[in-house]
Amino acid sequence: MRWFSAALIALLVLLQYPLWLGKGGWLRVWDTGRQLEQQQESNRVLEVRNAGLDAEVRDLKQGYDAVEERARFELGMIREGEVFVQIPEKGPEKAEGGTPSGGMSSQNREGGAKQKQ
Repeated sequence: MRWFSAALIALLVLLQYPLWLGKGGWLRVWDTGRQLEQQQESNRVLEVRNAGLDAEVRDLKQGYDAVEERARFELGMIREGEVFVQIPEKGPEKAEGGTPSGGMSSQNREGGAKQKQ
């Protein structure tokens, strides 16, 4: 009876091995499902990017507005008869008087201005 029980347990283990670890086992199915979800998420991101590129291509084919916008912002071009005015961005704030020392020149800080001779 003891040999019979051991043989049945061995048979059960041999039957369970392909179910869990074999070519079409649960572990492989789970791993394939995980890979499928990752690929679907990657595809969603690429579909959104492709939709944006498709809209941009249609816009470039249909009108000159997109071409003009790119020429203005990327190439710095202007229309004939237009005047281009560039306003520089503000740099670091300077102290009052236009010099970093609060309006005093280096001569004034040292105790007085040098006189011309």
